[in-house]
Amino acid sequence: MIRRDKIQALVDYLAGRPQPFNPLTLGGLLQLADQYVTRVSEVVVAEACFNEHLAPEEVLARVETAFDHNLEAVRLGMDRDSQSFLLGRVGHELTRQPGQITSDSFLDRAISLTLAAQVGNHLVGLAPCAGTGDACVFSGLTAAMLEAYPQEEVWPAVAVMLRVGTFFRAGKTTTGCNMEGLGAGASGTAAALVELAGGSPREMERAIVLALSPTIGVPCTPRVMVPGLCATHIGGALMLGQLAARLALKTSIPVNVPVDVMLALAARAHQVSARYIVPEVISYMEAYFKSDPRVDRYIEERVKEDEEQRRAAIVDRAREEVSRLAGLTNPLTAPFGEVVVGGSSQAVGSPTNTGRIAHALARGEIKKVIIELYPELFARRAINVPGILMGAIYGASTADSQSYRRVMDELPRLGITVEIKEAKEPQLQRVTIETSAGRVVVDARNRGGGRLALVEAVPSLEAAREAAQKLGIVVVP
Repeated sequence: MIRRDKIQALVDYLAGRPQPFNPLTLGGLLQLADQYVTRVSEVVVAEACFNEHLAPEEVLARVETAFDHNLEAVRLGMDRDSQSFLLGRVGHELTRQPGQITSDSFLDRAISLTLAAQVGNHLVGLAPCAGTGDACVFSGLTAAMLEAYPQEEVWPAVAVMLRVGTFFRAGKTTTGCNMEGLGAGASGTAAALVELAGGSPREMERAIVLALSPTIGVPCTPRVMVPGLCATHIGGALMLGQLAARLALKTSIPVNVPVDVMLALAARAHQVSARYIVPEVISYMEAYFKSDPRVDRYIEERVKEDEEQRRAAIVDRAREEVSRLAGLTNPLTAPFGEVVVGGSSQAVGSPTNTGRIAHALARGEIKKVIIELYPELFARRAINVPGILMGAIYGASTADSQSYRRVMDELPRLGITVEIKEAKEPQLQRVTIETSAGRVVVDARNRGGGRLALVEAVPSLEAAREAAQKLGIVVVP
């Protein structure tokens, strides 16, 4: 429930800003709520009051009215006679019997109503926010909240959810559910649930960042044309949003990325994914797009024959690619690699193993270690450099947590010089050890899972391969 006195104070603040002023960012809205010790919904409503010259009640009434069509689409999607050409009768099947997905009755209901909204979207359409994908999420969640909470609590939370969604609407410039149903849906869900629970602005910021992060660069488009697949993107947005909200509300999990930074990254990655990832998605999924014979009757037979050939070709290609993967898999009885301290088998495990191979090749007293890392690993140097150094200096394995913790503090006593450089070549991790007896180099490429590919080595590539084999380090192409 919003408080008029708080909203008026916020409106007065907004009116008193020096002219011209920049619009409030999402982070700015949260910061203002924190500064005034008020609910985020009150800041969102106050901003609308100021920008649109409305009273708080008028703002919330218009938010409610905005959902008229979409909530009707939810109800239509629940009907037993309603069927989507992509999702079948999933809306009716889930909403007629509660508790079919998770043990959380509210989340179950929100997912069921969201998928009903998707069915309704395919029948009568939805009014989009960033797109109709997040409109499905927002409509389903709103319908679930209206069933479970008083309206005076629901509509302020919905206002927050929509305000988050409007940033995604502005940021969505090309194809991709990462800025729509999945990204916007997860972020808006997290914000609404934190608001509904009475969470603080800081908790809401943490929740939005946590919800948004796993969606970046993950476009469901154009998989939206493949039967069934969109359901897990849209339903997954709710599950991500709820998980993020509960982590923010119930734990002290550290989140140090400002929401504006994460949102800006999402918008930029959205453009990049449309250029590079979406074409790959199309190449694999186009053959499985839902077709309509009434439309295809107007398509030339030659074009349809080409599409059928591409479908057969992609199946063969995929089988060949997965067959190659099958030949590289571990046996079921030994599925895991060696334990990796530091939190990442890619960022720590593989570069540490490069250092271990260099240590095995070195002779004499170690004087200097030079570490060269490609940009992603260089950016993560806080976790991988201790591992590389313990491998290079002690020959310690990736499982040696004691050496990992002490190596940085021991460097002054050991008198070893360390040089860390950023390299441009993708996946590069190169370790050079200078000793009283000479110099060794291991030039490798990161393959994740503690694995690596050997490219060059001093004194020899053959010696590096033999050392890796003795150490049990997996070397791949």
